[in-house]
Amino acid sequence: MTRVVVVEHESGCPPAYVGTWLTEAGGVVEVCRPWAGDELPAASTYDALVVLGGSMGANDDELHHWIGPLKQLVRDCVAADTPLLGICLGHQVIAAALGGTVERNPHGQQVGLFDVGWQAEAAQDELVAGLGAVRGIQWNHDLVTALPDGATALARTPQGELQVVRFAPRAWGVQLHPEADEHIVGAWADGDREEHLDRGLDQAALLGGIARARAELDAAWRPLVTRFVELAG
Repeated sequence: MTRVVVVEHESGCPPAYVGTWLTEAGGVVEVCRPWAGDELPAASTYDALVVLGGSMGANDDELHHWIGPLKQLVRDCVAADTPLLGICLGHQVIAAALGGTVERNPHGQQVGLFDVGWQAEAAQDELVAGLGAVRGIQWNHDLVTALPDGATALARTPQGELQVVRFAPRAWGVQLHPEADEHIVGAWADGDREEHLDRGLDQAALLGGIARARAELDAAWRPLVTRFVELAG
């Protein structure tokens, strides 16, 4: 059995499907909730680490007491070659911890289903190779705008925005949300309602599209999570 610690930043961003897939792949999942008072574990006490998304920023060290220590935990994992996966904010925290840059997306918030623009380097990556043409949910204001030294872009949008990165030999980040469904995203959408009305975005259509894509999203992202557990084992 492979012990996987999942860091959750807030109740509205749970492990959800990723947690289920980790367990189905043979992982023993322990959710660490520093927002609720849990202490972050030492890097030597588990086999793999997953860092989830959240509404805070990757540079909000002074606003959320665990962000700074989490960045050190990321560096410890990379130094120990412990498999590490960041999702949305988690992806951005890894980048910031290793010397990259995270900023507001100048093109505005990304919402809805996006094609994953795999780069040539993805074909040789031990986590994502062979995943094929997939889509994923994006719901984010911030982006990794400059990679840390040694990192490799594995997927980008047509505008060049980073979607999937290998930060170190066994550390990856995905800007997308493989864990989410229309119910989780619907709660996020409630908080963005006024902004989306101003932009002319149809939230009902966005959420409906996500709901209809459930089988597609399962088939696209379950293999990534399964492979992550296999690498950790």
